[in-house]
Amino acid sequence: MDYYKFAITVAEEQREIVLAFLSALPFDTFEETETGLNAYLPASQISDFSEEALSDLQERFGIQWDKSLIKSQNWNAVWESNFQPIIVGNFCGIRADFHPPLTHVEHEILLNPRMAFGTGHHATTYMVIEQMSGINFQNEKVLDYGCGTGILAILAARLGAQPIDAVDIEAAAWENTLENCRINGVPEVTVFHGTLDAIEDFGYGIILANINRNVILDSLSTLYEKLEKNGKLIVSGILIQDQKLVEQTALQAGFKANISVERDKWICQIFTK
Repeated sequence: MDYYKFAITVAEEQREIVLAFLSALPFDTFEETETGLNAYLPASQISDFSEEALSDLQERFGIQWDKSLIKSQNWNAVWESNFQPIIVGNFCGIRADFHPPLTHVEHEILLNPRMAFGTGHHATTYMVIEQMSGINFQNEKVLDYGCGTGILAILAARLGAQPIDAVDIEAAAWENTLENCRINGVPEVTVFHGTLDAIEDFGYGIILANINRNVILDSLSTLYEKLEKNGKLIVSGILIQDQKLVEQTALQAGFKANISVERDKWICQIFTK
């Protein structure tokens, strides 16, 4: 898949608020840089994107930006240059095949770097994994919504969950999750390509949703219906300033808010049905 890279220069004190505005646009990956941040937009969504939004941010916050096209064949190099192993205490470590084996972790997950999904916002992935360490997954029916590289579905399998469904709207993410499940030896994960509508099943004990605010807000009612009574919904990809909005929408859908944790201006929340 081709991507447009928007290299955005913004003062450090303005980055959080600018990122909040950018998160409402159809970018699906961000990464911090020394001068600001990079925002990545799937080329297939360029028709849904208006550069006027960036011009407005330029006027309001003095940002500067530059756009470039990254062809799909270059993504592997981008992935390798940006991805660093994620190590969550002694519980779990995620690495690519070009990294040395991780020691002193209970669960090691290997990723094949075929695409860029999952390389941004390590804080969000970290928090979900951290919360998973305190939950009993044994024989739980699990859904990984917006699976990306399949990290969370694979970890759920390692923790004894079954059956496990995973879904992503991007074909590249679907293919990558299939491959990562294969190389990690977790055939119990069934991977779907599509939106949440591709998941016809119900009665999940745990749903993992590490996506973004807009997708979560649009999906909360459906996710509530797919959970069994007392089931857990773990959501991340939410900026601190959006926490209240997500909580209010979740409560309106019928959820009860439980745990909330924060890391690097992002939050992870657990709701129960």
